[in-house]
Amino acid sequence: MRKPRARSGRSTAKSGIAGAAALLGAAALVVSAVPAQATAAQKANDPAEVIPGKGTSTPSLVDGIREGVKASGSPADAARGHLADKKGRYRIADPGRDLAPVQTVTSGRTETVRLQQKHRGLDVLGGQYVVRMEKKDGKRVVTGTSGKYFTALKTDTKAEVGEERAVQRAVAATLARLGGKKLGKGDVPAARGGKSKAAASLSGTARGLVVLPRGAGVLTHHVTVRGSDPATGQPVLQEVYIDAKAGYPVLQYSGIKTFGAARQAAPGGSPAKETGGGKAPAAGDRHPGVAGSGVKYDGTTVELGLYFDTARGEYVMRDSSRMWDSSKNVISTWDARGKDVMESSGRWPEGIKEFGSKGPQFDKEATEAGAVDAHWAAGKVYDYYKKVHGRDSLDGRGTAVDSLVGVTYLGMPYVNANWDGTKMVYGSGDEEYKTLSADLDVVGHEMTHGVVENSANLVYAGQSGALNEAVADYFGNAIAVDAAGISMDDPDAGLLGGDLCRTKSRRACALRDLNDGATTSKNFLGVSFGSDNGGVHLNSTIFSGALWDIREDLGRTLADKIAYKALTEYMTPLDGFTEGRNAVVAAAKALGLSAKDLNTVTRSFNAHGIVPDWEQALGVDTDLLMGRLNTAATGVGAGGGWWATSKSNDDGTEAYSVYAGRTDGKGSPKPMSPNDGRYHVEPATDGKTVVWLAYGPTGTDVLSRPLAGGPVRKLYGTTDDIRGLGVEGAVVVFEVMDSLGGRHASYLRAGDKQPTWVDERREDTATARPSLKGGRIAYAKSYLEGDTYRTGVEVLDLGSGQKKLMTQLGAPEGIGATAVTGKHVYWLADEVVDDGQVAVRRANLDGTGTTDISKEKGDGALFASSLTASDEAVTVTAQLPDTAYRNETTAKLWQFGTDAAPARVRVSCNRGEQDSAAAAGGKQVVWIDGTTGYTDLVTRTRPAGRCG
Repeated sequence: MRKPRARSGRSTAKSGIAGAAALLGAAALVVSAVPAQATAAQKANDPAEVIPGKGTSTPSLVDGIREGVKASGSPADAARGHLADKKGRYRIADPGRDLAPVQTVTSGRTETVRLQQKHRGLDVLGGQYVVRMEKKDGKRVVTGTSGKYFTALKTDTKAEVGEERAVQRAVAATLARLGGKKLGKGDVPAARGGKSKAAASLSGTARGLVVLPRGAGVLTHHVTVRGSDPATGQPVLQEVYIDAKAGYPVLQYSGIKTFGAARQAAPGGSPAKETGGGKAPAAGDRHPGVAGSGVKYDGTTVELGLYFDTARGEYVMRDSSRMWDSSKNVISTWDARGKDVMESSGRWPEGIKEFGSKGPQFDKEATEAGAVDAHWAAGKVYDYYKKVHGRDSLDGRGTAVDSLVGVTYLGMPYVNANWDGTKMVYGSGDEEYKTLSADLDVVGHEMTHGVVENSANLVYAGQSGALNEAVADYFGNAIAVDAAGISMDDPDAGLLGGDLCRTKSRRACALRDLNDGATTSKNFLGVSFGSDNGGVHLNSTIFSGALWDIREDLGRTLADKIAYKALTEYMTPLDGFTEGRNAVVAAAKALGLSAKDLNTVTRSFNAHGIVPDWEQALGVDTDLLMGRLNTAATGVGAGGGWWATSKSNDDGTEAYSVYAGRTDGKGSPKPMSPNDGRYHVEPATDGKTVVWLAYGPTGTDVLSRPLAGGPVRKLYGTTDDIRGLGVEGAVVVFEVMDSLGGRHASYLRAGDKQPTWVDERREDTATARPSLKGGRIAYAKSYLEGDTYRTGVEVLDLGSGQKKLMTQLGAPEGIGATAVTGKHVYWLADEVVDDGQVAVRRANLDGTGTTDISKEKGDGALFASSLTASDEAVTVTAQLPDTAYRNETTAKLWQFGTDAAPARVRVSCNRGEQDSAAAAGGKQVVWIDGTTGYTDLVTRTRPAGRCG
């Protein structure tokens, strides 16, 4: 068992909802603070311009130096030698041991060395330090450094959870995030020959041990989970970090970088792919190719780089001329029409070919497929980086560039695009939207993700993910604007995706506008990593807007050089907006900008609110119950005038503990769980007892403790996945997912050694999402009726033992959360194949009077994920339909009354994400709120109204 971590007082660390450094999920990326006296002494003896690191003794940026270093040996040796020589500045004990070379980029006299931090031989997530040098006449000088080196790491590197167990936990955690919100027919293992659709849809691969840099460090298993979302069919590429001491998923985020929401290619190009003539030709067999042409969507005839494939007897979209003098790799455009996005993202679909034509002029079919635009645009983006920045392809070493065009989604149109770590994948488009390759700024955006991945490698979550998106947006827009000859003062110059629509105007069609004039840090949206990967699209224009302003004021040539230099020579994986600003300003200085132009750069960031401690300016309309939880996806319980939630310590190092407090805010929260190194999460309370889950290295336990005090009792333990706890008096309910993906709701009474399964744990039945009130348990049920599987809601009366299926209005494909009160049963019903809207449904306790208080179809239909209810109100966590990434896209709390025609109102007008709502009685709700950039537990006793 892990040694307990000491409890601490009020937290000061930012949650994963915050961003930048707060990537590390549930808790912030914080280490022990730099002693003030050390910083003062450093300033007194060091003429360098030093920006201190947050929570580390190593500076985040050092500039304004020209310090000699030994020229012999490799650039990495010289860089580490400099850090060792200046130990008083950098506080890195042994650079030769703790910093491993990642990449050295030489451009003329300059050398940029990236070094990966190691802790006792293990990688530290996001721990990367950059040393910039110049070499001339056999001499080297260091001109600056930047990055993150975490000086407080002390954790041991012995895992108590095995790799196989970690993979199981990672897959279960991903399933809980993706498919756990609904119960469908595919969740019955017997219906699929022994394994549920959810369990069959995902698989995990262990990537080794990694240290998360929280406080003294958290040892984790890194697991990549791949497959498809069991509910939507969308591709899944999830990076999950499992605490190696207790087995809890402390961080997870998606690795797929989309335009509207991996493994790097090997140096020198991608593996050969199947073509119509067998394998793609080896590099030595290629020649510069031939010039052909095609017509873009806009009617313009453009030149295309082609290759005559003798095996196929066709000209194919394989441009070998651009990299003929370097790597001899190619730019290829592949026909993926009819291939599902799931089999195209993160993998190579079988049987696809490069687009071909009998002659060198491609016809209308290639235009409509988006192939002409994709191939032409890929060449334009390659040319931009080569001619403007001297960069040979995405990795700077001439890697092959592959574009897959025309992918679909479950046989239906797909309107999105992504970079998956090795290639671009473009959706088919639909009746309104052209194929996603039909706009140069989309192609530039996706290819720039490849440039980012092969330079700063900004982690795609939270603020670092938003910075990743911002850089991709900036360069995608810059390339498109220049190619079209659009002036930067054109009102539409900042639009992204404006040329994708068939009928709408550019402004009505665009997904984002870098010149919207309104996006500042005051509009920052705090969301969890389960929503837009922590706001990577929602918040990107805060930073890209500042870069766009710089381009408008300083001109395209100079602004692009500044942004590129900042990305490739200064930024590191966990940089957020503040570090990004510092990188851009330092890059501008290095390029010799005048004082006036430097002022333009800083003014642009100031105008967008990117200033020190900008997160402190975010306001709320709620009452704070417990601040800065430093947790995520851990749930909230409420009942009988009390709440219960999980919390970590100041730096997020401590495994989570359960606290309880009064919903009226009086008194101090009290700790309920033991501080034993396990993760104590997902609590529920009825105002007398608190129950919760404890994740340990060998399994998960259901624990209980009276609010009045007394010992902690273990009610049940298993190696299966548990979720959905509820408590009332002597009864506890929960759901278990077994190794085959089967889901079964159960309950425990006082003195029970084993649960009673509401479905007898039958293989042909699944039950889930239980709720408990008044001696009744409501739950979703998937069951066999004749030869057909159906889904519905059932209520079990514990007193009589009778079960009653609620009347449905149709034939639901899936059932979401349930809630039972003294008057009604509520649930989420999904009956229609659509974009994910669901109905909010209500019935009397006897199953009669079924009605929809919010319909699945029509204006205002909700994208709901959960609900909670009291006798006076039902509160739903949901999003409204929206075509843009903005505040309205994030999860909000909507409340309905219990009368015949209940009106819908917003519980709170806070910005950002509101999640894990629990009804506290009357109309009061408690929930976890992300508005301030922290995970705060908040409440409102009355709804806020319309929030106009």
